[in-house]
Amino acid sequence: MHSVAQSATAGRVSGARATGALASQGPGLLVMDVDSTLIEQEVIELLAERAGSRERVAEVTARAMRGELDFAASLRERVATLAGVPETVFAEVLAEVRPTTGARELIAALHERGCRVGVVSGGFEEVVCPLAERLGIDHVAANRLEVAGGVLTGKVLGRIVDCEEKVRCLRAWAEADGVPLERTVAVGDGANDLGMLAEAGLGVAFCAKPVVTEQAAAAVHVRDLTAVLELL
Repeated sequence: MHSVAQSATAGRVSGARATGALASQGPGLLVMDVDSTLIEQEVIELLAERAGSRERVAEVTARAMRGELDFAASLRERVATLAGVPETVFAEVLAEVRPTTGARELIAALHERGCRVGVVSGGFEEVVCPLAERLGIDHVAANRLEVAGGVLTGKVLGRIVDCEEKVRCLRAWAEADGVPLERTVAVGDGANDLGMLAEAGLGVAFCAKPVVTEQAAAAVHVRDLTAVLELL
């Protein structure tokens, strides 16, 4: 059903390329993960550094991304270590966040083609929303941290953006934008991205954990998001 990436791009990308409506009409919606995909860092680790729990949090994050832990439970465990951190931490972390090479160029190229761009994050609205606005992203879904008395309580408010929620967002945004799922692309690096990678017209593992690269239809092996365009 899919052809294999040509040798000209070997080393950068591998696996399936766009076919059918995705190839003939182009993508109508691309949805990507944020931490370690759209950006170089894991936001929760930057927050945890201020709480003195970065090493512990990084270990739990790595296990969750490999699919060894339930994402929602692991997120609550990690967020609990942030209790007592001043809410000013959000501005500090936002200033540290660095978009992955090619992020701006990929978004601009997609918009030029009339394709909408969304991000789904296991991270937090307080950092993801201003970042998305800065990058001109059309749709955003992320978690929200509870703050009381100017400090983080160590709790997450409302629903958690886990594997199932990412799939729900992909479907909802595609419907809202009038885009059939065959013309959607999903990009991510962790086990909690596998659902949307399977649901989209083309699922792309981006410098991903082995479990993701093995299951995704296509993969990018360099930290340059413009390589995604080579699969389209």
